[in-house]
Amino acid sequence: MSMTMALEAGRPPQQLRPDLWLFPPNRDCQGGSSWWLEHAGEPVLIDCPPFTEATLEALEQLSAGRTPWILLTSREGHGRLRRLQERFGWPVLVQEQEAYLLPSVQPLHTFKGDHTTANGLRLLWTPGPTPGSCVVFAPSPANLLFCGRLLTPLSPGRVGPMRHGRTFHWPRQRRSLENLRDWLPSEASPELASGAGLGALRGERLVPFDGWETSSPSS
Repeated sequence: MSMTMALEAGRPPQQLRPDLWLFPPNRDCQGGSSWWLEHAGEPVLIDCPPFTEATLEALEQLSAGRTPWILLTSREGHGRLRRLQERFGWPVLVQEQEAYLLPSVQPLHTFKGDHTTANGLRLLWTPGPTPGSCVVFAPSPANLLFCGRLLTPLSPGRVGPMRHGRTFHWPRQRRSLENLRDWLPSEASPELASGAGLGALRGERLVPFDGWETSSPSS
C-alpha cells in the first residue's frame, strides 16, 4: 500500500477488443503506448504503461492471479519498469542488446535474433530505432503486429519509419523494415499497433496493414 499512496491517480486502459487493451500515453516513455494482449491463454504486457494507481489496479484485474510476461520492444518503452516489476514480479523478455539497461530486474530473459513464446507469439530483433528494438507478431486469431518504435503514426490510417534525434541507426532501421516484410508469413496482413505516441492517428488506435508506409517524411 505504501508504494501506491503517493502515486498519480491516472486513467485506466481502454479496451479496444475482447483481447486487447491500450494504456494511456506514458510520459516516462516520450508519450509512448503500452498494450495488454490476451493470446491463446497467454497474457502479455507490451512495453511499460504509466506507473499510476489506475495502471496497477488494471493490471491486478487483467492478470487475475496469472503470471504474464512483460515484453519490451525497445529501451524507449522501459519507463518505470523496475518499480512495476518489483510490484508484480512478472518475468521480463528483452532483446539481448538492451538487457544491460535493466541490471536489477529479475527474472529477466533475453533473445537474440528471433524468438517464439510457448503460445505462439513471435518476436523479431529490428535494430535501428534503438540497438535492441524488436517487434511482436501475434498470429490469428489476434492478427496484430506490435511494431514498437519501428513504425510511428504519421496521420490517420498511416504509420511509417521516422528519423529523429533519438534514432540509433537509420540505415539499419531501413534494413530492419525490409527484414520484417520478409519475416512475416506471406499470407499475414496484421493490424499495426505502434509503441510510439498515437496522436497523429487522430483518435484511431490500430492501423490497417496497408497503412504501412515504406519511406520516412524526413528521409
